[in-house]
Amino acid sequence: MAIIHVGATLTPHFREFLPAWVARQPWYSGHGVPDLTPVGYFRFEDPAGQVGIDTHLVTDGSLVYQIPMTYRDAPVPHPLIATAEHSVLGTRWIYDAETDPVWIDRVLDLVRTEGVSDPSIRRNVAPAEARGQQLGQLPGTARIDLRRVLTAGAAPAGPGIVGVVMGSWQDTSGCLATIIDM
Repeated sequence: MAIIHVGATLTPHFREFLPAWVARQPWYSGHGVPDLTPVGYFRFEDPAGQVGIDTHLVTDGSLVYQIPMTYRDAPVPHPLIATAEHSVLGTRWIYDAETDPVWIDRVLDLVRTEGVSDPSIRRNVAPAEARGQQLGQLPGTARIDLRRVLTAGAAPAGPGIVGVVMGSWQDTSGCLATIIDM
């Protein structure tokens, strides 16, 4: 299970930096800076213990957005969301995890093992659960198709899909990501 520093603070807080960042993303369908409300989150553990990994689910009142983030103790060449001070760990560089190799490895490992993420502490949000069609045998050409805007529905199937990551939020469930063999 990922280490959570109970009582720790992050400055600035997510509610201060996420809305402006979300407003600049191509997948955001609203206008202007949204008023985001947390729906929940789930976590992954970095086996090396160096990178914090979690995914926030937020809503602007009409849609639910998925924002995976990684937290590092030094800058790296990934899309930066913000820099913040963690009251226990110090300066954290917070990245859009979609291109972070540690996040990619954890999601693919979740599918490989048909695993379950660490749970959210919020009600009505279940941990992410994976199903792989080729358990333990993901091809080297597999890529993650992340769903930034979440919708309810069954796990997709079709040519090239070798795994899925499903989740539940606000009394509904749907696909968080598909793993596609390129």
